[in-house]
Amino acid sequence: MTMEAYRYEDGSITYPGHPRGPNGDEPVDTVDLSEHTAEVVTWTTSHATPPGVRKPNHLAIVEFEIDDQAVRALCQLTTGDVSIGDEVRPVHCEELRDPDAGIREAESQSWDGYRFEPVE
Repeated sequence: MTMEAYRYEDGSITYPGHPRGPNGDEPVDTVDLSEHTAEVVTWTTSHATPPGVRKPNHLAIVEFEIDDQAVRALCQLTTGDVSIGDEVRPVHCEELRDPDAGIREAESQSWDGYRFEPVE
């Protein structure tokens, strides 16, 4: 599984990808963010989580530096032991939430994705 960002003709990159870039262009390429590290911009811990989401849930805004361009993502962290400015990397997770706790049928959605862990 990839953590796919879209690249547009003008060089801009968006995550998540959008069918139209900042200038209205269609994507011309993709960038797999899971192959890169990022820096924690800010983070928090949520203790009041939606059904099926782990408690506590550590969340961060992280920033990738791709081709001299900042690309930000909102993500779950593997730990609350992080600081602003820490380097983190994406790690694949089979279930970001409990498929049986949602209101939709489990088969109708994808449950895997990425959490970010500190780089040692």
